[in-house]
Amino acid sequence: MISQLSSAPNLLTLLRLIVVPFTVIAVLEGKYALALGLFLAAGITDALDGLLARLLQQKTMLGQYLDPVADKLLLSTMFLTLSYMHRIRAWVTVLVFSRDIIILIVCTLLYATGTMRMFRPSLFGKANTIVQVLTVPLVMLSEVSHAPWIAEGKKIGISLTIALTIISGVHYVVRLAFDLRSASTRTANASH
Repeated sequence: MISQLSSAPNLLTLLRLIVVPFTVIAVLEGKYALALGLFLAAGITDALDGLLARLLQQKTMLGQYLDPVADKLLLSTMFLTLSYMHRIRAWVTVLVFSRDIIILIVCTLLYATGTMRMFRPSLFGKANTIVQVLTVPLVMLSEVSHAPWIAEGKKIGISLTIALTIISGVHYVVRLAFDLRSASTRTANASH
């Protein structure tokens, strides 16, 4: 475990985790330019850790879990903080969190009961994450610059976040229902 932790990609992921509280503090103090810089730096470490893992052939089990946790923690924390500062409407953040919590609970239960071992993100889920990753910096940028394109980009980003959060949430539930149904059919056929 310690040897996995000391790999370059995992160190970059840890750096991303360390940046989270400083980004939050910057937003809470109204230092949006600094918060934006930290958020973008975290994004660069995210791109670099994946690249390094492939180039240096340092893909680890720890990294497979740590990387998405760091991403989700950064995004969720920023939504919560920007919502607290009234830069994103509270109900949008509740929607984003509710979807993530429902997926987490369902996956945990399925994993714990042995019903399913793998739960891959859908195309809608990936699109939702990309839109959130673009929306958060636009919200912070709108506090630094009042250019019309930034305000419009922020509006579009938030609208797409709402739409994709709902679509991906519904899609996960429907896909899960079909996966469980086919798993129970296979089990029933195997027992005959």
